[in-house]
Amino acid sequence: MIHTRPVDRSSRRLRRAASATAVAAALLAGLAPAASAAGPSSPAAQAEVQAQVQAAAAGRRLDRAELQAGLDAIRDAGVYGVFSAARDGRERFDGAAGVADLSTGRPVRADLRHRVGSVTKTFTAVAVLQQNAKGRIDLDRPVGDYVPDLLPGERGRKVTVRMLLNHTSGIEDYIADAFPSLQQGTTSSLDDHRYRTIRPAELIGYGVARPQRFEPGTDWYYSNTNYVLLGEILRKATGQDPERLIAKDVIRRAGLRDTYFPGTDPYIRGAHARMYESFHGLIDPPRDYSVYNMTWGGTAGALVSTPQDLNTFYRALLTGDLLPRRQLDQMRTTVEIKDETGAVALRYGLGIYSLDTPCGPAWGHNGGVWGAGTTALSSPDGARQFALGYNLMKYQRINEAGTALDPHPADAAMGRYRDQALCSTTAPQTPRKNSVEGPAPLSPALPALTAR
Repeated sequence: MIHTRPVDRSSRRLRRAASATAVAAALLAGLAPAASAAGPSSPAAQAEVQAQVQAAAAGRRLDRAELQAGLDAIRDAGVYGVFSAARDGRERFDGAAGVADLSTGRPVRADLRHRVGSVTKTFTAVAVLQQNAKGRIDLDRPVGDYVPDLLPGERGRKVTVRMLLNHTSGIEDYIADAFPSLQQGTTSSLDDHRYRTIRPAELIGYGVARPQRFEPGTDWYYSNTNYVLLGEILRKATGQDPERLIAKDVIRRAGLRDTYFPGTDPYIRGAHARMYESFHGLIDPPRDYSVYNMTWGGTAGALVSTPQDLNTFYRALLTGDLLPRRQLDQMRTTVEIKDETGAVALRYGLGIYSLDTPCGPAWGHNGGVWGAGTTALSSPDGARQFALGYNLMKYQRINEAGTALDPHPADAAMGRYRDQALCSTTAPQTPRKNSVEGPAPLSPALPALTAR
């Protein structure tokens, strides 16, 4: 049985949170709020920084004892189970801490399969860019040229494929309507729809039916609707099911063995952890959502993978094994996302983002679905990288003012682990503008659901 706070009290907190539009889109991932988008930054403009990063990386090696201590610290901070893979050239670290199943005490393993949420977006973006290289999809062509029935009228003529890829379309997210009880302050929709199969067109319809956030191309807003639309553009351009296409052209080409789209199957094949959702205290105690029909995520966030496979994927991508140089450069042409103070919070490209670390920018993505969180980041050359999975989500609490999430020791512990994995340090070597982990994943924070 799910134990929730009284609906009236939670609704009041949600209404207070809804007024805090500056933090609405980003609370789950620990992102400094995205308030505005600056112009694109090309790979050429980043070349000098990347050269400095590669120079700073010289002499760094994986410290396995420190990395294991970092995972232990995340567990000790309250996350049930955490597992990771880190690589530096040929060196590897595989580690885990905590439990995979609260009822049995079964420990987590480093190679568990996991729902990786919005990390799926990088895979989808690669497939779109592969079709761009083949001349089948034009990034600057209107979306309405490909799927006029899904994005009709003037909006279909203004929104381009590129705007979907870098989240500058202004199209609203579909999550609030796909799980409608969340708008009333309860999580009953999560249970009602555990075994539901939902079509991409229905998800897109939810997002498109909502008012446009802004004029296409003028700002930035993270929307899962964008990436379900991209899946349907792949279907139209190739005549193939988009998930099967991504499996063939991206997953198999990268040599991944434990990565797949589950389709309508609610069960994860192979060894995996149970996945516990707290929803910022609305579900108390946290409930297991490892059995779930993920058609609500689709090409925006349904993928299953392992930390090891994610490292292999991002290394293949960043070293040019999956895309021609021109398309990879397009992918790494970013929009600067600024917080309310004007500081750059992150730089979002086409299905991939970069953020600052003590040893320079890192590239990758993060993801979150009910009960499962993932972060995967790599150095610009793909030599140094890590991927991290954990099985307790939205453990943070919303503050009494309803304007932000209270700091949680697990977030700080994950930040220290990230720096150790990428930079062999937990002490900043260069000034850091923020402690960004990435954009809001597939699963939203509470304020994002009510800021309408």
